[in-house]
Amino acid sequence: MRPETADGGGEGVTDAFDPWLALQRVTDPTRANIVADLVGHPKGAPSVDELAYTNPSLETDTIRNHLKVLAEAGVVEELTVPAGERTRGYPYKFYRVTDAARDLFDRNGLFPADAWRRQYERVEKTAEIRELEAMPRPEA
Repeated sequence: MRPETADGGGEGVTDAFDPWLALQRVTDPTRANIVADLVGHPKGAPSVDELAYTNPSLETDTIRNHLKVLAEAGVVEELTVPAGERTRGYPYKFYRVTDAARDLFDRNGLFPADAWRRQYERVEKTAEIRELEAMPRPEA
């Protein structure tokens, strides 16, 4: 178990990956759907706009809040396009599953990449979403 920090967690979180906490966070059905979309995305790192398209019942702020919870648990990391390389009108933040979380999922048979990619491919997408999918992603 992870020790609590004096401030109740949040910014005082250590860099140590806690598998138990990660599994607790991904058992929430909405967060599990988001993780499945991350895994299934053709580049493995969708933007919030892409996640909003595949999760139409969720507001973008709700998606961002779930991504924050997953990031605090070490499940997700944010990839950001540097300021001088951004294109106006396009997302500059993308999200992917961390290596530690991917290893945990693989060891436990969770979120198999091939299965979720096949599922993601079946989603009918607009031209705008296809354009977003084709965008290059920053490196971790």
